[in-house]
Amino acid sequence: MNALTLVFVALLLFATAYRFYGLFIASRVLGLKMDRDTPAITMADGHDYHKTNKYVLFGHHFAAIAAAGPLLGPVLAAQFGYLPGALWILIGAVVAGGVHDMVVLFASVRHKGRSLSKIAESEIGKTAGTVASLAFLFILILTLAGLSIAVVNAMFESAWGTFTVFATMPIAFLMGMWMYKIRPGDTKGGSVIGVVLLFFAILAGPYVAANPALASIFTLSKKQISIIIPLYGFAASALPVWLLLCPRDYLSTYLKVGTIVILAAGIFIVQPEFKMAAITKYVSGGGPIIPGNAFPFVFITIACGALSGFHAIIGSGTTPKMIGNEKDILFIGYGAMLVEGFVAIMALVAACVLVPADYFAINAPPAVFQKLGMATVNLPELSRQVGEKIQGRPGGAVSLAVGMAYIFSAVPFMKGLMSYWYHFAIMFEAVFILTAVDTGTRIGRFLLQEMIGKAIPKFLEKRWMPGIIMTSFLFTGSWGYLVYTGDIATIWPLFGMSNQLLASSALIIGTTMLIRMGKVKYTWITAVPGIFMSYVTMYAGYLNITLNYLPKGKYLLTTLSIIIMALMAIVFIAAFRRWYDLLQVKKPVEDRYGDLVLEVVEE
Repeated sequence: MNALTLVFVALLLFATAYRFYGLFIASRVLGLKMDRDTPAITMADGHDYHKTNKYVLFGHHFAAIAAAGPLLGPVLAAQFGYLPGALWILIGAVVAGGVHDMVVLFASVRHKGRSLSKIAESEIGKTAGTVASLAFLFILILTLAGLSIAVVNAMFESAWGTFTVFATMPIAFLMGMWMYKIRPGDTKGGSVIGVVLLFFAILAGPYVAANPALASIFTLSKKQISIIIPLYGFAASALPVWLLLCPRDYLSTYLKVGTIVILAAGIFIVQPEFKMAAITKYVSGGGPIIPGNAFPFVFITIACGALSGFHAIIGSGTTPKMIGNEKDILFIGYGAMLVEGFVAIMALVAACVLVPADYFAINAPPAVFQKLGMATVNLPELSRQVGEKIQGRPGGAVSLAVGMAYIFSAVPFMKGLMSYWYHFAIMFEAVFILTAVDTGTRIGRFLLQEMIGKAIPKFLEKRWMPGIIMTSFLFTGSWGYLVYTGDIATIWPLFGMSNQLLASSALIIGTTMLIRMGKVKYTWITAVPGIFMSYVTMYAGYLNITLNYLPKGKYLLTTLSIIIMALMAIVFIAAFRRWYDLLQVKKPVEDRYGDLVLEVVEE
C-alpha cells in the first residue's frame, strides 16, 4: 500500500466527520448556545479565567493535548503492522476521541470550568467525585513524569535541540506581553513576532551546536534537564495563563502543525511505499516491543492518537476557563482531536516506511533483537547519515525521527540534509511533549487546590497567590522527583492503561450528564465507546499484570495497576447506578436557563 493513499483517506474521513458528525453532536446532542455566557466571561479574573481568541485557544488546546501519545504510540504499535494502528486511529479519533474531547469540554464549560472530578461529584455523587479526584491526580503525576522523561531523553547532550526549545520561552513572554499588554487583542501582530523569532531560533540551532562556547552552555546532562523542566512547569503553573503558558503553546502549534504539513507534503512528493506488512506475525503476541497481542494492546499503546484520558484533564482544566463562546467547543474540542489523529497517521507512516528489520533494531534492546533472526538493511547507512548511534534506542522517538528525516531527505532539493532533519525532528518531538507538561502541571495545581480547599477553603480562592504557589510547588515537586530519579521509566505501560481508563471514565461521566439533560436517545454516542473501552482497557490491564509484571517480579507495578483499576471500577459502578436512578424520572423539570432536564444539579 502507498503511504499517500492512507494520508488522503485520513484527510477525507476527518474532514467529513467534522462537517457532519461533529456538527450533529454540537447542535443536536449538546445544543451549544452562542448567547449563553461562558465561565471565561462570568468568572473572569485575568489569571485563569480569561476570554481568549478561539484561534489562539485552539493553538493552546492542541499543543496541550498533543504530547507523546500521537507521536510515539503509533510508532510502537507499528509492531503489529500498519493496518491495526491505522484502523484504530481513523475510527477511534472520529467516534471516540473527538466525541470524548468535545463532551468533556462542554461539561466543564457548563460546570464553571471545573475539573472532571468535580463534574463527577455534581453529576454522579460525592463518593464518585472523591475517588475520581484521587485517581485523576495519581494518573496525572504518572503522565507528566513519563512525558518529561521523554523530553529529557530527547534533549540531553543536544545543544541544538536544547537551545531551540529554551528559546520558545522568552519568545512566548514577548508574545504574551504584546497581545495582552502592549497591543491588547493584536493576535496577528503577536503571531508574526512569534513565528519570525521561532524561525530564526530554528535556523540558529546548528550554529549554536557548532560554536564550542555556546554549545557548552546548552549541552546539558540528564540530571540538569531533569531539574530545569520541573522549574519551567512551576513557572507555567503559577504565572498568569496569558503570560507564558498560552502564548508558548500557541507558538508551539505553528511548529507542530507546520512540521506535520511539511511531512504530508514530503509524503505527497516522495510517495513512499510501506515496508512494514499490513499485519505482522506479532499481531497475536510475542513481539519484541509490546508483550501482548494487537487486541487489546493497540488500544492502549496508541493512546492520544485516537482516544486519551489526558485530554479530559486538559478539557476540564485550562481550556474551558478561556472559551468565550460555546459554539467554539466544536472547533476546539472535536477539531483539535481530528488534527491530532492526523498527526498520529503521520507518525505511523514515518515508522512503516522503514525496513522492518531496521525498525525492530532501533526499537528493541540489542539482546532481544538478536533473537529475532533479522539482519539490518539500511541501518548502518542511516546511522552514518544522521551522525548518531541509533540501534537499540527503544521508545519510538528515535525511529520516528529517523523515519521523518528519511522522508524529508528523499525530497530532491533536500538530499544530503538527513542529519539536519533528524535533529530537527528530535527537537520537534521535545517541543510537542513539553507543551503538554506545562498545561498538565497547571491543571494538577487546580486539582490540588480543589482537594485541599475542602479542608482549607482559602485554597479555593483563584487569585490567592500563597495557595497558587504552594500547590504548584507540591504538584511539580511530586512528578519532578520521579523525573530526577528516573524510576518512572518502568511505569510507562501502566500509564498507557491508566490513561485509557481515565478516558473511559470521562465518557461514562459525560453519558451521565447527557441522561440528566434529557438526551437519553443520544447517549449511545458516548456510552458505546465508553463501555467498549472500559472492557478493553480492563482486559489490557489484566494481561499486563499476568503476562508482563508478575512474571518479571514487578509487584509494585502490579499493586499500582490493581489500585487504579479498582478506583475506576468504583466510578463506573456509581455511574451505572446513577443512570438507573435518572431513567426512573418520568417528569422533566426546568432549569434556570429554561431547558427541560431530568434533574437540576449544582453547576
